[in-house]
Formats: sequence, C-alpha cells, structure tokens
Amino acid sequence: MSDQMYVIGINGSPRKRCNTGTLIEHALQGARSKGAETECINLYDFEYKGCRSCYACKREGPGYGVCAIHDDLTPILDRVTTADALILGTPIFYGSANGEMRSFLERLLFPRKSWDDWTSLVEKKIPVGIIFTMGAPDDLMKQMGYEAHLNLIEQFIRDIFGSCESVYVTNTVHVPDYSKFRMRYFDADAKIKRRKEVFPQDCEKAYSMGVRFVQGSQER
Repeated sequence: MSDQMYVIGINGSPRKRCNTGTLIEHALQGARSKGAETECINLYDFEYKGCRSCYACKREGPGYGVCAIHDDLTPILDRVTTADALILGTPIFYGSANGEMRSFLERLLFPRKSWDDWTSLVEKKIPVGIIFTMGAPDDLMKQMGYEAHLNLIEQFIRDIFGSCESVYVTNTVHVPDYSKFRMRYFDADAKIKRRKEVFPQDCEKAYSMGVRFVQGSQER
C-alpha cells in the first residue's frame, strides 16, 4: 500500500480558472510540494442534485450512512472517502456558499451523521479546508453578517471530519474589464489594484494550507 497522500480539491465555481479555481490550484500545489497526489474536481462539470430527504441513509441495513442517490456525484463521493485531505472552494452568492457547493455538502455530510447519538459516522478523520471567495469587501462582509453563515458551514464540516479551517478572500475582481458592465457600485480601480497586491497573498495562504495538511498527516 502506498504511503503517498491523496488530496482532493473541490471547485464550486462555475468559472474554473478564476478566483476560486486559482486558489484551489495553489492549495493543491502546496500539497504536491510535499509529495501528495492531488485531484481537482469542478462541480459544474457534473449533473447532480442535493439531498432528496429520502432518509435511505438512515435505514437499517447495508445502505446505512451512504447516500442512496445515483448520479454524477456518486463516484465523486466515493473518491472523497479515500482522500487524506479535502480542500473545498466556493464563491459566495447571497451571503453563503453557492448552490452547487451546498448541494455537494448536503450529499457529503448528511449521510455521515448519526441520528442515534448525533456523532460522526466517519472513522477516518481528515483535515478539511474551505476557501470562501467573494466580491464583497471586508467591511461589507461584516455588515451583512456573512461570517455567521460561513462559520456554520465550517462547524458542520468539523462535526463530520474532525477539523476545518478557512481562508476568506474578499473584494475579488468579478470581471477583467469593468467598463463593459453595469457594476458602478464597486470601485473597479481599487479592485484591480487589490488583485495585483493582495490576491497573491491569498494564493500564498491557500498554498500554505496544502503544505500544512500534508505535513500534519506525515507527522502523525
């Protein structure tokens, strides 16, 4: 059996190579720098839905703790069970994770929660990181109460997998050329400046997350 770690990145953004995708790739680069095998999965490439509230995963029998839905997400959920670390990335739509990521989390987390004693059914605890990207600047994020919603996502993940840490990336650039769009609420020049000066620091935070996840597992 190989000792090489397997780290999966899950990109919830519809734009594979923009803010969220770039940050996930930096996180996976960090993991690879320490010898891990990595894979990036783009959720928008697949057809699936969220939890159907069928409760099949709570029934007695061999299907207990396993999502009963069979669609494009099924093999992805199977691969997650073999991972040694998981790095999620989602853009923030209306103050929380976007629809594709929320549907993924429903299917990932709900079957793995015992309704007998409210404990996790996951025997293999792994580090999980989540990268939140948003066009809102820090002050607007706090004013709108985003953190309460995002902290709840972190807690749900922590309950199942044992740990979760986050990177908050704010005031991101929406489009390359703001002059072509009706987005006058935002200071386009300030956003472009921040992209050049601050976004590289955000990428370094993501890279460091990937490094730490692999190093931490190697040291255990």
